Amino acid sequence: MFYTVIGTQWGDEGKGKIVDWLSSKADVVVRFQGGNNAGHTLKIKEKIFKLNLLPSGIIRGKQCIIGNGVILDPWALEEEIQILKKQGIVINSKNLQIAENICLILPLHIILDEINEKNRGEEKLGTTKKGIGPAYEDKIGRRAIRLCDLSDEKLLRKKITNLISFHSVRLIHFDKKINEADLINKLLKVFNKISQYLAPTWKILNDYGKKEKIILFEGAQGALLDIDFGTYPFVTSSNTSSGQIFAGTGFGIKDNHQVFGITKAYTTRVGSGPFPSELFDEIGNYLVVKGKEFGTVTKRKRRCGWFDTILVKQTVQINGVSNIILTKLDVLDELNEIKICVGYKIDNSNYDYLPFNENLQQRILPIYKIIPGWKSSTFGITEWSDLPKNAQNYINYIEEVIKTKISIISTGPERSQTIDRNNILSNI
Repeated sequence: MFYTVIGTQWGDEGKGKIVDWLSSKADVVVRFQGGNNAGHTLKIKEKIFKLNLLPSGIIRGKQCIIGNGVILDPWALEEEIQILKKQGIVINSKNLQIAENICLILPLHIILDEINEKNRGEEKLGTTKKGIGPAYEDKIGRRAIRLCDLSDEKLLRKKITNLISFHSVRLIHFDKKINEADLINKLLKVFNKISQYLAPTWKILNDYGKKEKIILFEGAQGALLDIDFGTYPFVTSSNTSSGQIFAGTGFGIKDNHQVFGITKAYTTRVGSGPFPSELFDEIGNYLVVKGKEFGTVTKRKRRCGWFDTILVKQTVQINGVSNIILTKLDVLDELNEIKICVGYKIDNSNYDYLPFNENLQQRILPIYKIIPGWKSSTFGITEWSDLPKNAQNYINYIEEVIKTKISIISTGPERSQTIDRNNILSNI
């Protein structure tokens, strides 16, 4: 059986805990897109683990694969590996493989990312400035340095020279310099540390699939940041949708596949871009504080708003989500009433979807349904019947509107603080 976990909003939905739970059942855990601009935080007993590149299954000693759809900062990877090893996590070539054709993030890309963001002025996208976008641009432009290139020094030198030459005009204009010899030496040095993980991961994955291993594809960020179906241009540089697992790994088996959509009980996003249900009042501030809404990677305060059924329903359809996993319900416990966005009004016309036109997005007025709050704690509850009636009503109403089962409800950071409403997890 194969499972994909994606965020149905703008990321930060609380995927870490759920992925950890699922990875404990899986044989193989796979990253298929993004880079170290995404972060998962896992709390296991009293230990906190922060992951940016490595699949969450690495904490459980599972077989882990970083697919070719990921863009890899080799120095960030090496640092993350060393931090986890100091925390007692075993990482070696037996439990971690990286696609040999994965493309790399270089210091050059980080410089370009900073230049690009600064140049946008008031229209900045709010990127993490980790070089993700420029690295993907070089991949599409067929200029990228791939991990396998580092095994051939002559080829590497040629490709680095061509890459720096291509970007030289922009670098010179902004008075930035890249020491070519120094960069090559650093790449060769880091390759000595990570070369053991290089592998034909597409072949390994398909072999696992034929052997009917349980494979978990771990999405980073959220579906609304997808380069094609997100709130463009305020998106990431990769496809964050479930369909990316095939292009991002080379996995070719499409049967027996379930897609879990991780969904926060309210809505948040980091950085710029449209946010129809965003709150600018004391309730918005309450959600920030109560939900501890600060980015894992950026540390930036997240923008907060009411649950938006239009956005979630749209991403459910695009990604083929079979079950919703609702997180952070307990953050809403103290509210007298809760609003749910059930439609958009734009220039006197009603919309039941998010239009891609940027001008229309800027003029959205949310249409709300008000649900009474439950004013009692849901923290740590493990049985559906123990939830306050109004909390049940809130969940049932969302489920009805988005037309997808909310099968799992997370009521706290620990794995045990979970309601497995339809016995999904227990049946894996």
